[in-house]
Amino acid sequence: MAIKKSKKVSDKKAKKKSRSGLTSKEERFCYEYVLHLNGAKAATLAGYAERSARITASKLLTKPNIAEKIRHMQNNLAETAQVSALRVIQEHSKIAFSSIAHLHQNWIQREEFEALTDEQKACIKSISTKVLKRNVGTKECPDVVDVEYVKIELYDKQKSLDSINQMLGYNAPEKREITGKDGKDLFAAMSDEDLDMRIKELSMKLHE
Repeated sequence: MAIKKSKKVSDKKAKKKSRSGLTSKEERFCYEYVLHLNGAKAATLAGYAERSARITASKLLTKPNIAEKIRHMQNNLAETAQVSALRVIQEHSKIAFSSIAHLHQNWIQREEFEALTDEQKACIKSISTKVLKRNVGTKECPDVVDVEYVKIELYDKQKSLDSINQMLGYNAPEKREITGKDGKDLFAAMSDEDLDMRIKELSMKLHE
């Protein structure tokens, strides 16, 4: 009896509708469809029966509220992927303030590479590997083994710093001086009446 009760509770949770009027499975279907653009695959990943996934997807896609949800997710991909300005800055920060700058373009043993944290590895643009022979024994009793080395190339720290400065508005405002021909004042030869007339003409064009 307890098993049947828990099953009913799980069914109720699956059928419980969100603010958009969709069940949790329908919400998941929309997300997977935007991600894969494959109805049958989206239906299967959302928890619908794999055997009838194609038919289920076809039915779901004809529902107006599901079609609207998919359109909204496609038009707001940053929201759908849960990518925020804060998250972008955090990723740039990993690169800009990396603690492994000394490893850039240097060869290190595989063990050293594996000891790096996930945050440190996020700063790595690419790696190269090579295997060298190394004697871990003595001259009298040599023991030659293969040792794998890894060469690390990091992302550009300065580019990430520049991106952070731009996103946070830390850059000083650019000053641009607009002049006429040969550096002369644009309005030096215009009277006040001419200037007023020119301003009115430009204003009329903007409101056309």
